[in-house]
Amino acid sequence: MRSAGVIGGGAWGTALAQVCARAGLHVTLWAREPEVVADVNGAHENRLFLPGVALEDGLRATGELADLAGCDLVLAVPPAQHMRATLTAFAPHVREGLQVVLCSKGVEQGSLKLMTEVLAETLPQARAAVLSGPSFAGEVARGLPTAVTLACPDEGCARDLSETIATPEFRPYFATDMIGAEAGGAVKNVLAIACGIVEGRGLGRSAHAALITRGFAELTRLAVALGGKAETVAGLCGLGDLVLTCSSPQSRNMSVGLALGQGQTLEQALSGKLSVAEGVASAPAVRQLAARLGVDVPICEAVAAILAGEAGVDDAIRGLLSRPLREEN
Repeated sequence: MRSAGVIGGGAWGTALAQVCARAGLHVTLWAREPEVVADVNGAHENRLFLPGVALEDGLRATGELADLAGCDLVLAVPPAQHMRATLTAFAPHVREGLQVVLCSKGVEQGSLKLMTEVLAETLPQARAAVLSGPSFAGEVARGLPTAVTLACPDEGCARDLSETIATPEFRPYFATDMIGAEAGGAVKNVLAIACGIVEGRGLGRSAHAALITRGFAELTRLAVALGGKAETVAGLCGLGDLVLTCSSPQSRNMSVGLALGQGQTLEQALSGKLSVAEGVASAPAVRQLAARLGVDVPICEAVAAILAGEAGVDDAIRGLLSRPLREEN
């Protein structure tokens, strides 16, 4: 593979374009915003979403999805709730067997489908892979050490993709369980909002650690019910991503929870943010999906109730703390 297309000119899409360029690929970054295209091509910087990071010379931007038609590999990085519309627009330019790596984390509202299912419905001629793991866009773009999971049903394909985009600072570990990789990334965003609420309410580090641990149990139950493997989510794409996203206000999802915990409304918490906090949109979908599968996810349910205005923060916390005592495992 010599060329890569990246769909999505936000912070994460730009960071992944950097990775591909550093790995020696010719990279075309598609962005919806004309100012991003102009900035990347003119100033070698994405000042709207990733200011202060000098972009690689081998990276160019475009506003036309057709310009990605000839790429050997495409990374799909639009927000999860826009994945279907974006891939549908890209469909006329997709050839049989094109490798598409899904890099967005979430559950689609309405359909309650994971991104691999959305890809199968919109681009049935494409081959799917999933990239997920603990990774802040700014750190990846600046070349700080990062390790992720790259999952593809065929182990040889997963290995080849990992070798294609790996750099000394960006280390993909390959796997074959795409469902586990996706589920971990989708649920951890909801749990990060919960951790932000704990932080904002000043409930302490003990509560924070307990929430991460019990949240990981919910994440694992849901992933297994969907057909994923518990050992997959015990790795970078599940536990690793959960620890990172739940431990730093730099996380968009945790920052939303922090604001809610401090007494702000959801509208205030989201005000002025350019980047998408995927957990806000995924929370109701995760709650509905878990109910459909008969999986107990009390923390995710509490977050969804807070975001929907069905419960106040303090009431939701009391509800979780008053649940019947039970065996841990």
